[in-house]
Amino acid sequence: MVGTEQTRLVVLRGNSASGKSSVAAGLRERFGRGLALVGQDNLRRTVLRERDRPGAANIGLIDLTARYALDAGYHVVLEGILHADHYGDMLARLHADHCGPTHGYYLDVPFEETMARHITKPIADSVSEAQLRDWYRPRDLLAGGAETVIDAASTLAATVERIMRDTGLDGLPALDR
Repeated sequence: MVGTEQTRLVVLRGNSASGKSSVAAGLRERFGRGLALVGQDNLRRTVLRERDRPGAANIGLIDLTARYALDAGYHVVLEGILHADHYGDMLARLHADHCGPTHGYYLDVPFEETMARHITKPIADSVSEAQLRDWYRPRDLLAGGAETVIDAASTLAATVERIMRDTGLDGLPALDR
């Protein structure tokens, strides 16, 4: 078992440029200390410099990092594209092992909006439209209905507010760490 009955695990998934990192940052800003951000991009691309493929080392590193933070008493926001076929089993085990509430969200943004958002990102020059289109998977939901779908019409502020309320993070004190 991992974490405690009080720790919250929030999993944010969606295609590239769907707003996952912005939502995660908004949750951290709203909550304060005691909320760990576990980002797939950071662990996969920065720490390991690894391609996203089935069975890759980052899958285990993401799992271990989330578990470690939960066991240390942190609430965890795990965010990334986290394709269901590559990461679904790990996410299901993490959910099953977590002693506290786990909430999953899928940010469902159409490809056209993804492309419009992508051109504003620092990696826009190094990632082409063809690459983005190749990565894009419409409604790549996890098995078993484990996620709430949030569509592109939800603003950043509304999405953060909804997740804070749904997860109960809005009623918990920040930690003095």
